[in-house]
Order: sequence, then C-alpha cells, then structure tokens
Amino acid sequence: MLTTLQTYIAAHGTVSIADLSLHFHTDSQALRPMLVKLSRKGRIRALPMPEKCADCTCCDFSQLECYEWVAQPTTVQLSSCPPTTLRPQSANCS
Repeated sequence: MLTTLQTYIAAHGTVSIADLSLHFHTDSQALRPMLVKLSRKGRIRALPMPEKCADCTCCDFSQLECYEWVAQPTTVQLSSCPPTTLRPQSANCS
C-alpha cells in the first residue's frame, strides 16, 4: 500500500488527504501514518494549511491537508573533486 500511495502522489504532484481517502477507499486517519513515513523518508512534504475564508463555517480543514511530491535527484554525485589518476611514484619522490 505504501508503494501504491507513493506512486499515486508522484503521478499527481500535489494531493489532498481527501483525494487520497476517496481514491484508496480508506479513512484519512489510516493514511496519515503512511504519509508521515513518506515524509520522513523525504519523498513527500506536507503543504501549509490554507487560510480560513472570512465567513466560511462549512470547510473541514482536516480534509484540506495537502501533500506534495518531492522530486528525487536522478544522479548522485559522490564528490565535487575531479577524478585523480594514480601514478607510480619514482625513487626521487618523498
């Protein structure tokens, strides 16, 4: 389920917990631990909650919780130094 959730978020970029709940036919409370795990792994990040409307009394802000896919680097550079060539040392080198 974690891999499927990750794939869905990666494909859509940004999703709300309400969208995830509808798509996976799962309660949002059951999804949160998986979202926390993906967040700790650096694969997704929680977006800031939207501001409340001036006169709105009907929005369920817990359903407006959104997550964004964090693009993974395609290549890993281990060192910023250029590769060195190994040379045999002569007797004169110390």
